[in-house]
Amino acid sequence: MPHHEKPLDPALAQATALADLVDYQPASVVSRTLIKKSTGTVTLFAFDAGQELSEHTAPFDALVQVVEGAAEFTIGGSPVRLAAGQVVVMPADVPHAVRAAEPFKMLLTMIRS
Repeated sequence: MPHHEKPLDPALAQATALADLVDYQPASVVSRTLIKKSTGTVTLFAFDAGQELSEHTAPFDALVQVVEGAAEFTIGGSPVRLAAGQVVVMPADVPHAVRAAEPFKMLLTMIRS
């Protein structure tokens, strides 16, 4: 196994409520990497209300699944509001940003190949 890949957390090898794997922190964005491989990553985020990630690009496609709450995304200049249970794909090299109108959690799956 290449040294940049993390072994699977044994706690994740059992049925678990996704939202329970990361906790909100006041005025913060908290992340927990669930899977990290050379081919991609799966990361769970918890955003407190008002927190945001400013506009940026990524060289890979990314799938966002909102687990709890709701958030406002901007993808290629277009606003996209997502609520729990909804998904959106952020295409590679397209500018995107996210703002938490309320506390929310999202699962980000990035595929690198």
